[in-house]
Amino acid sequence: MRGTRILRNLYQYQNTTQSKEPELFPGGHSLATKRDLLNYLIKNRQVQSGEVARVLHTLDRALFVPNGTPPYVDRHQPIGNGSSMFAPNQNALYLEFLHDNLKPGMHALDIGSGSGYLTACFGVMVGPTGRAVGVEKHPELVDFSVQNIEKSEAAPLLRQGSLSIHLGDGTKGWAEFAPYDAIIVGWIVPEIYPALTEQLKPGGRLLVTVEDGLSVNQLVVDKESNGNIIVRSKTPVHRVRTRGSNISVLPLQ
Repeated sequence: MRGTRILRNLYQYQNTTQSKEPELFPGGHSLATKRDLLNYLIKNRQVQSGEVARVLHTLDRALFVPNGTPPYVDRHQPIGNGSSMFAPNQNALYLEFLHDNLKPGMHALDIGSGSGYLTACFGVMVGPTGRAVGVEKHPELVDFSVQNIEKSEAAPLLRQGSLSIHLGDGTKGWAEFAPYDAIIVGWIVPEIYPALTEQLKPGGRLLVTVEDGLSVNQLVVDKESNGNIIVRSKTPVHRVRTRGSNISVLPLQ
């Protein structure tokens, strides 16, 4: 019944807010529940698909933030070691951009997995027949993320082995479970690392934020069936550091 109510809210908001500007998040105040947060994201059109609505309802963000941290505020949350957890609107945006690449049975890679929240979202979406992999360079955050997942609805996936968190250098991806249908990099990088495009499955999608010296660009990287790499950005790209001759840079439509 709860899932039906969420999808009903999604339908109602999509059909009543098309011409309205998104509402501002309520300043420094925290919403009371994950349902309030989800309704806010739906109302502001950051959640637009049933799949993303379901996973955000299934996984409680409160289980993935440090003790004493308000979980339902739409901003980045520090989690230690100089790292932070994406704001809820960013989580929703990334899941929407990737949701066609997060179908049951698919493989997904979360580089810089931090709190484990997005990796857990990947795991719930690809299910027990898929594979969700998180790679984190800080041992303390690997332990933190595993503890968080063990408290969540994704715990059975962790025990079964279709969801895993690994200590490692994310610039090298994680070849063991490649190729991946979806990859996300959770920090600003100087280039699109070759290992990530190599481990991307034809038809797969990579989300990465690249600093080119003049600006920071959020990039959508798609791998075509012939192996060509198409890089798209909503903002003008002055320069994208890549290694490979089969890479094209296009505007994001």
